[in-house]
Amino acid sequence: MMSRSGQRAGAPVWEPVPWTPDGSLLVESFAMPSRWRFGTHVHPWHQLAWAAEGVLTVETGEGLWVLPPVRALWIPAGVPHATAAHRASVMRSPYLRPDACPVRWSAPTVVSVPPLLRELIVHLAGPGPTGDARGRAEAVLCDLVEPVDAGPLLLPLPSDGRARGVAEALLDDPSDGRTLDAWGRVAGASGRTLARLFLAETGMSFGRWRTQARLRAALRLLAEGLPVATVAGRVGYETPSAFVAVFRRAFGVSPARYFTPTR
Repeated sequence: MMSRSGQRAGAPVWEPVPWTPDGSLLVESFAMPSRWRFGTHVHPWHQLAWAAEGVLTVETGEGLWVLPPVRALWIPAGVPHATAAHRASVMRSPYLRPDACPVRWSAPTVVSVPPLLRELIVHLAGPGPTGDARGRAEAVLCDLVEPVDAGPLLLPLPSDGRARGVAEALLDDPSDGRTLDAWGRVAGASGRTLARLFLAETGMSFGRWRTQARLRAALRLLAEGLPVATVAGRVGYETPSAFVAVFRRAFGVSPARYFTPTR
């Protein structure tokens, strides 16, 4: 269906090849080394991006999603997206023909991956079933795809070199708690100028942008199994309770619930 080539930078890598499955669904598996990236691409099939192992990040024009194995992202046909692995991961993705798919979502949508859906994806990735049995299994998979309330993280980078330098430093170390005035002495701009640049070029205040950067880092660390208290400190929160409160405001659930299938 597509090439398995990958890269560590962002050029397109997908090359469509003929659709060959017996039914309306094909499961492809991709071993992705640490920091591997499939650059921005578009394909004419719906995709359910799922990490059978490790953690995936998927980025579209709407933002970025961090996906542990209990969550997947439904990517409608025609939506440009890039997929990356923060650490060594296995992406096992069903691809579905739009003309034969009952799911009609027009925007990227997060779904929960409970044990039954996980095992069904693995089952369909193998040599069987075929014929009517495969059709029934594909129908069950579509029935199990249900959305959860989890929007993307929005983290656009400012274009101005001074503000961008601050942003990139915070991506490298989200625990850095310096004020804008302190950053200004490093960046060569006043704190007021940096505040104006962040708002004008990212659509967010500096404080909100830094919170988004911390949450993105936290999701990756939590997906690797680190305790909440450890993650809180690594991304700049003085107490676990403060971190959990920010996480709950952003995602509607606690970190523990975020990494638990809904059923």
